[in-house]
Amino acid sequence: MENYKLLQAAQGQELDRPPVWMMRQAGRYMKAYRDLRQKYPSFRERSENPEIAVEISLQPFHAFKPDGVIMFSDILTPLPAIGIPFEIIETRGPVFEVPIRTQSQIDALTPIDPETSLPFIRQILTTLRQEVNNQATVLGFVGAPWTLAAYAIEGKSSKDYAIIKNMAYSQPSMLHKFLDKLASAIAQYACYQIDCGAQVLQLFDSWAGQLTPEDFEMFSLPYLKQVVKHIKAVHPNTPLILYVNHSGGLLELMAQSGVDIISVDWTVDMAVARQRLGSDIGVQGNIDPCILFGPQDLIRERIVETVRKAGKTGHIFNLGHGVLQKTPEENVAFFFETVKQLNYSSIDFN
Repeated sequence: MENYKLLQAAQGQELDRPPVWMMRQAGRYMKAYRDLRQKYPSFRERSENPEIAVEISLQPFHAFKPDGVIMFSDILTPLPAIGIPFEIIETRGPVFEVPIRTQSQIDALTPIDPETSLPFIRQILTTLRQEVNNQATVLGFVGAPWTLAAYAIEGKSSKDYAIIKNMAYSQPSMLHKFLDKLASAIAQYACYQIDCGAQVLQLFDSWAGQLTPEDFEMFSLPYLKQVVKHIKAVHPNTPLILYVNHSGGLLELMAQSGVDIISVDWTVDMAVARQRLGSDIGVQGNIDPCILFGPQDLIRERIVETVRKAGKTGHIFNLGHGVLQKTPEENVAFFFETVKQLNYSSIDFN
């Protein structure tokens, strides 16, 4: 049975229920993933070997039949293609042996050629479209310039982002040049994913929530706009979603990026987010991932309340962040089934 619900909702069409998928949909909460990780311990191998990446992408699809299947990959994947190598260490996350700290490093970065340097992306997305066979929408994703810059400059994950913020305040012109180069590469990489079969694309500016609104407007928003403008010029009909972690103070600025949908985290009431964003832009989210550790009656209650607050159109149901490790798989299954069994006609929107 064909299922275009996520794509239709992203395009603003009226449906009988909201479509549903999860961020970090494939991952460590699933036994099937943990078993496969034992066989292939390198994250880079799991995400860059097409056969393995497709298998992982399809694990939750086969288990839960979500309305969206997202490519298993990483936001940092395109960085080596422009001259920024990194490794992912299972216990530490991404590690950059040589962080970006100088103008000469930025000048040495090369333009991206995804077809040559990232051929596994085409294989993954092409195969996913074939395997999903129009039973769900296939999503691609990219990291946004500020977030990729934060990783590359800090050299690893960070709690305070002091190094990139130091650069922002003391050497802003150098950071702007880096962000501009990243935006150009990300825009081309995003278009490549769409060329390869992605039907909806999500931009993760995960760490932009660490910025003040003033700094977001200076160091993140212009480069989000640059990426979105390029994608829309090439693929005007592909819906774009923007996610920022801890974005409660940034919603109105996020809407200025030009995306079609704002993904809302759980720190903002969905009704308030709708009011602040207005009716011209869609929303995604926004259940607290920790709710899935609770009783199923509570999970159902929060799902219905979120749908009621989001309204009948332009809402993609999701968590407010990624599904957490050790989340009970039976509660993930209950989450998906509860949303799929909803009908707008049975919900009191008054």
